[in-house]
Amino acid sequence: MDSKSSSLVQLEVGLVDIFVNLCRFEWQTGHRELATGLFQAQMEFSLFAPPLYLTTSSKQRLFEHFWNSGGARIGEDGALGWSEWLAKDEESRQKLSMQENSQETETGGWSGWFDPSLGNTETNDLSNKSLEPSLTDGNDAEDLDAEDSPAQDDVESLLKKLGIDVDAESNSEVKDAETWNRWASMELSRDNQQWMPLHENYGSIHCGDAPSGEDNDQLSRVILFEDVTEFLFSLSSEEARFSLMCQFIDFYGGKISRWTSTNSPSWLDRILSLENITDDILEDLGAVSDVVNKNQSSYSCKYKLESLLGSMCDLSQRPGLMKFLKNAILLLLGVFPRNHILEEAVLVTTQMFTPQENSSSIQTNASRALAKSMLKKDRQDFLLCGIYGRTEAMNGNIEQARKIFDMALLSTEATSEDLRKKVPILYLWYAEMEITVSASRNNSDSMHRAVYILSCLGSNLKYSPFVGPISRLQVLRARQGFKEQIRSSRSAFSCGAINKESVALICSASLFESMTTGCYSGLEVIEETFPMTFSESNNLECEDLWVYYIKMLQKNLNQLNLSRVWPSISRGVHKYPYNPKSYSATLTLSYLYSVSNNLRLTLDKCSQRDPSVITLLFALSFEWGKAGSDNRIHSLFERALADDKLQKSVLLWRCYLAYEAEIVCNSSAARRVFFRAIHACPWSKRLWLDGFQKLGSVLTLKELSDLQEVMRDKELNIRTDIYEILLEEETNT
Repeated sequence: MDSKSSSLVQLEVGLVDIFVNLCRFEWQTGHRELATGLFQAQMEFSLFAPPLYLTTSSKQRLFEHFWNSGGARIGEDGALGWSEWLAKDEESRQKLSMQENSQETETGGWSGWFDPSLGNTETNDLSNKSLEPSLTDGNDAEDLDAEDSPAQDDVESLLKKLGIDVDAESNSEVKDAETWNRWASMELSRDNQQWMPLHENYGSIHCGDAPSGEDNDQLSRVILFEDVTEFLFSLSSEEARFSLMCQFIDFYGGKISRWTSTNSPSWLDRILSLENITDDILEDLGAVSDVVNKNQSSYSCKYKLESLLGSMCDLSQRPGLMKFLKNAILLLLGVFPRNHILEEAVLVTTQMFTPQENSSSIQTNASRALAKSMLKKDRQDFLLCGIYGRTEAMNGNIEQARKIFDMALLSTEATSEDLRKKVPILYLWYAEMEITVSASRNNSDSMHRAVYILSCLGSNLKYSPFVGPISRLQVLRARQGFKEQIRSSRSAFSCGAINKESVALICSASLFESMTTGCYSGLEVIEETFPMTFSESNNLECEDLWVYYIKMLQKNLNQLNLSRVWPSISRGVHKYPYNPKSYSATLTLSYLYSVSNNLRLTLDKCSQRDPSVITLLFALSFEWGKAGSDNRIHSLFERALADDKLQKSVLLWRCYLAYEAEIVCNSSAARRVFFRAIHACPWSKRLWLDGFQKLGSVLTLKELSDLQEVMRDKELNIRTDIYEILLEEETNT
């Protein structure tokens, strides 16, 4: 890639990052329909544009026609993509034009003449009819106003019965802090439910009557072309288009493999903008807590950090979200065919989309049916076979998974050269599946299978299904074969041209050595590549290799010598300071072989060198639940929030507030933290609502009422009027 192309890629990827940050901002301010509408518009505009040579203004005018047509957009049922929709629309226009021409020919006389008086009569009738409703409309309007007046009196009298004086100063209606708590809960619930924009012609929006309050709510959820047109841009580079797609899936909570290095601006923005802890970070925090709290009492274990963060997640699921994601990913597969990241995401999403009350077998069948239908369309997509096999294995169908993997490996010989280059990935997945089976079922046969599978890759032999354990000679041949293949790739590594296939080959060789010789031999295979791979700090594949190294360390904790592996770990943490797995490995190993004070010093140095949300979360997880750790935890929070960047982290403020309000139970400190938080992050509606829910007994009624007014002044989207809660309480009493 030349410097000009590289600059264009960086520019477009940066543009995508700015756009995603805009969507995050709109989402966090409560304008969730706008965030979704922006994503839909940009995805259609940049990924599904028709293959026409158009100027920017012409392209936008054509897109405006699509946006205002009411056609399904990405994620919605029946969505085709802008380009396909345009082709269908043009086809239907031509058919309609042909039908109109044929009708004109049929209705006219044999000479083509017609009686103009008939047309004039119809026109006059229509004009007369159009005048009549205008008179009745005025009368109807007067009647409606007359009917509304007693209803208005009823509302006023009801408010007086509730003790609410309409003419009094604002913020004096609510008499109980619990009312504000219910209001905050209702607001959160509606935020979770109302995230999908409505089309302009939805329901009664276009009816001729004056809009009611409910209609006004519906109108506010309609995203017009004027709302999105200023933010649309075209993308030409594949990297930027892929980044937009991955960040879209991640934004809506889809399970997708990490698509970029943790040192990239995209990842740093993602972490800094978090309001809730994500599953990938929570998994690593849980691993640390399991080691640290292993010898702790059950009383202290209930205060684990992840339990507090987990309670902060929204409990009510956004309806239709998984279906929205599934529809979108299936449509995106047409733009990114044979992309195993997308294929894995859609299969996982399908299982998540299946209602939770259904049995796991029904969820498995739904995922299996989708995988089979996708394979029927492209039988040479053997990585999809591998994903399908892994899914079956996770659901306990080991024999079925083996058949799928065997079929995929046997079919690779008949594929193209480009597809055969991806074979190491398939071998690695198959071997890892067998190792997992061996560990969970204590099955030696699975271990022999894994060694055999990897030996086929190392020896570069044509694959055949497993028959029995391999001989010592076959092990030596496979080991030598791995060395030669890795040696031939070293020149590419030194130039930074490492790809997923190369990473899979190195990981396979490492896994083979660890099973046939020992864990240290397996680690050495990866360690030999570190001088080359550590030189590329922003390379995703190099970081994937580091993550696999950590994975092997954590599997063999009891067999390791800290002095043997610590230099590599230190280099990795220094190179990838924003990767949660770096700190997970550091803490789990150091806790076993070092004293707590030394570990605290290490974490403090990391925090000073590379302050981040990740560093603080793992430092907190180490201290959480320990006796006498309150001062240390306070110090960690204050030092982190003194940093200009981390001060804008909503997640850190929410953690701090929850800690003071729910763990320490210091109401005055929690109150102080809350006001500092909304001053630092005034855009986060979730942070404001935390104050209503956690500090309802601490803040005065006037303060709570004033807070809601300030939220309105700052243009946070408030969906629930406090009068709804008051009327509901009156109805229930």
